[in-house]
Amino acid sequence: MIPIGDTIPGRFPALALWLLIALNAAVFMVELGAPPEALKRTFYWWGVVPALYTQQGAAAYLAHPWPFAAGIFLHVGWAHLLMNLWTFWIFGDNVEDVMGPVRFTLFFLFCGVMAAGAHVWAHPGSTVPAVGASGAIAGVMGAYFVMYPRASVVMLFPLVFIPVFFRIPAVIYIGLWGAGQALSGLAALGAPADAGGVAFWAHLGGFAAGMVGYRFFVARTGPRARLFRDEISLGGVWRRRK
Repeated sequence: MIPIGDTIPGRFPALALWLLIALNAAVFMVELGAPPEALKRTFYWWGVVPALYTQQGAAAYLAHPWPFAAGIFLHVGWAHLLMNLWTFWIFGDNVEDVMGPVRFTLFFLFCGVMAAGAHVWAHPGSTVPAVGASGAIAGVMGAYFVMYPRASVVMLFPLVFIPVFFRIPAVIYIGLWGAGQALSGLAALGAPADAGGVAFWAHLGGFAAGMVGYRFFVARTGPRARLFRDEISLGGVWRRRK
């Protein structure tokens, strides 16, 4: 099954969403042209290597802080990039609607930093650099999960040569995704320190940061604030204000 969209149209131009998608894509194009050794050094310099921070403590955070944000824009392959950006495109526009471009960009970076921190906490001995926007995008999904509980995700199921479309409530789709990440994250805790793979705890950290932190980034005045107050409240999370 493949998610292809949601049932809530965007109300404002998704300027930050498309800018962040373009930036991730542009960085990946640069990666494709880099020699393998140079690309490896790039990942270690700009990606989050947990052991660096857990072994050296506060000094490492002060001397080498940029991977927590810069690593968001690096990807290890086409599948990694496309899966992340496709999910971002589905859920990001509605979250940007209530934040605006600047706040949404800051929210995206905030979730990415929190995701990287969760990964360091869960895998303190790992010397494998963690890169990718999935933790930040998980934060966007967390915000969407709370703000749009009555939305649906449109799914495509290719039945042989016949495309079958159906809808699934967003809370179920994202909830099942979150449960899968949690189960996989618990299983990954027993893996060797230098094992690569999916950073499940980064996803969980970003998701939790988005669920809790989105309210600090929503617009306070103007039409975006009214959208949040008067329409998203109908989703059952916030009571409609008179």
